[in-house]
Amino acid sequence: MSLQPQAAYSFDDYLAVEREAIDAKHEYVAGHLYAMTGASYNHNLITLNLASELRAALKSGPSTVLSNDMRIRVDAADASTYPDVVALCDEPAFHDERSDVLTNPILLIEVLSPSTEGYDRGGKFAIYRALPSLRQYVLVAQDRYSVDVFTRRDDDRWVLTAYSDPDDLIRFDAIECVVPMAEIYARVQFDRVRFELEETRGHAG
Repeated sequence: MSLQPQAAYSFDDYLAVEREAIDAKHEYVAGHLYAMTGASYNHNLITLNLASELRAALKSGPSTVLSNDMRIRVDAADASTYPDVVALCDEPAFHDERSDVLTNPILLIEVLSPSTEGYDRGGKFAIYRALPSLRQYVLVAQDRYSVDVFTRRDDDRWVLTAYSDPDDLIRFDAIECVVPMAEIYARVQFDRVRFELEETRGHAG
């Protein structure tokens, strides 16, 4: 995702334009649009691994897993985003009758990219914390074994559990399942990811 904002819009203006878009996606925060750029091979691989593992683990239960194209609306922060992976356990609640803007996720996962990691850890996390339904927010690195799981406690505090061992089992308590770290990173080549990160940083400098 590009962090260069475009001109100010109302949310209704944004949604009308976004729904008509064919080959572009934008996230919306308080009147500003942020273009979503194409993700790397490894970013897509990790996202698919996660969504597949969660779907398999939850197949017989009430939870639902979605990825990539599900818009999330956060009314309290006047924002709309496209998380990499979304899970919900209740009946889906939507912004309107179009059923393409979800408002009640219980779990959100972002696979980190060099251009957005700071935002995902800071500003975007602040936006997501305004979702009453959200119980866990998860950040997954591309260049190493690293999964940070932020869990909302009953007193509204967020507690971090950091995983970095390839033999770790990642606990997704919000949806009552466990996924092996090794499955999240199956077929991911860290050397490829580090090269991509170095190239990106080199062009940025």
